[in-house]
Amino acid sequence: MNKDSHVIFDISDTKLKHLYDEAERKCLDNIRDFAGKKVLVEGGGYEKIWLETQPMGGEMYAKRNIEVGLNNQLMFMENIREDGRLPGSIALIDNKVVPQYNKFQGFCFPKPALNMYYIAELDKDYLELLYSTLERFDNYLWSVRDSDGDGCLETWCKYDTGEDNAMRYMDAPDGWEEEYPPKGCRVVPMASIDVMSYSYSARETLEKVSRLLGRDEDISYWSLRSKEIKRKIREYLWSEEDSTCYDRDKNHFRMPILYHNTLRAMYWNSIDNDMAEKFVDRHLLNPNEFWTKMPLPSVSVSDSMFRNISANNWSGQCEMLTYQRAIRALENYGYDHLVIELGKILFEALKEDCVFVQQFDPFSARPSMFSEDGTKIDGYGPAMLSVLEYVSRVYGVHREGDELYWGCRTGVESVYEQHLNGHIYRIENSKTGSRGMIDFREIFNTKADVKLITDINGEVIKVIELY
Repeated sequence: MNKDSHVIFDISDTKLKHLYDEAERKCLDNIRDFAGKKVLVEGGGYEKIWLETQPMGGEMYAKRNIEVGLNNQLMFMENIREDGRLPGSIALIDNKVVPQYNKFQGFCFPKPALNMYYIAELDKDYLELLYSTLERFDNYLWSVRDSDGDGCLETWCKYDTGEDNAMRYMDAPDGWEEEYPPKGCRVVPMASIDVMSYSYSARETLEKVSRLLGRDEDISYWSLRSKEIKRKIREYLWSEEDSTCYDRDKNHFRMPILYHNTLRAMYWNSIDNDMAEKFVDRHLLNPNEFWTKMPLPSVSVSDSMFRNISANNWSGQCEMLTYQRAIRALENYGYDHLVIELGKILFEALKEDCVFVQQFDPFSARPSMFSEDGTKIDGYGPAMLSVLEYVSRVYGVHREGDELYWGCRTGVESVYEQHLNGHIYRIENSKTGSRGMIDFREIFNTKADVKLITDINGEVIKVIELY
């Protein structure tokens, strides 16, 4: 592959510049050769590529290496099982690629995989492969994961949603590779906002791919099928009274635990705008729930299920994977200004030590630097990629489909260049304004703190105030 991509970034804030450089440098340590294909593993002790992190992480890293970014999508598509199940993780064992099907581990795949079509300027063969993958996986979900026939997809183990050691799962197994649910557990099989969102994201992306392929009948088909998911989520998993989504246990009872998974649903775009607005206003921005000193704990700090456990536990502490997903989640619903706020908080939490860990204490904003066995953690991919990606939103430019997003910030001296497939997208921020260029041709000059969305040629489509 001869596609070229790299980023040049400089800023007057020397500590932030050092943090950025360290994140970029340490990301290189997470590139592995998986039997002839270079991929980006999760890092920080996680030596596999995981469906919950690495398609998303690969797409983000494509700003710097298109080959690696694309392989992080293709490895999953090429290892889809005959029945349509995707591996939850892929390992390299004795120099052999080993797909593992004992969990879903999340599904941060459809939109990153589609965006790679644009970033890498791929052909229709790639779209056909993506279409087939998503259709087969969606069919698999509905043929297997609605075991009680209530029209809501289920999670059967903790690793199905990547919530390692989460208290809310009670005695559910960690992983589960059978094609029937475990027996005798207190809450699983659990009707799941996450697994419903996997299907929604697949269907929404299938609609977009159908449009790119010119399949008119498929466009309307997938549009209707995705709306069915949103409708079921509102009817069955959403609480209008509490302004949040709740899963339901195996007996169909609501599990009234105030966890962050409604924000996850926003990442998959699977809830309506009014639902997202109510959750953000009432819960996400509440300093006694999710907007703590270090925001975005996995469970509201006010909930009885919250546990401030420092080693790999989704019962409380702030996860860097949540920060990574929060960018798309908030942008999907027009909360671009919160992306800027989270970016600044993240930079402050990391730039003194430049140690990239999995979790942070929500009350002190201190990193949880040791694993369960006492090993010191560093090089955790979602933390490093979050830094790089938030920099691109606050001070930089990035491609999303056929559009470019530009972060215009006054009061700071910075330069951000995205080199991509022979073009240079450059933004210069100064104390008084911002200037954007494509191949050194000025396309805008503004004195406001805004996010500009342009087409690929630089024509302004939308201006979003950042306040």
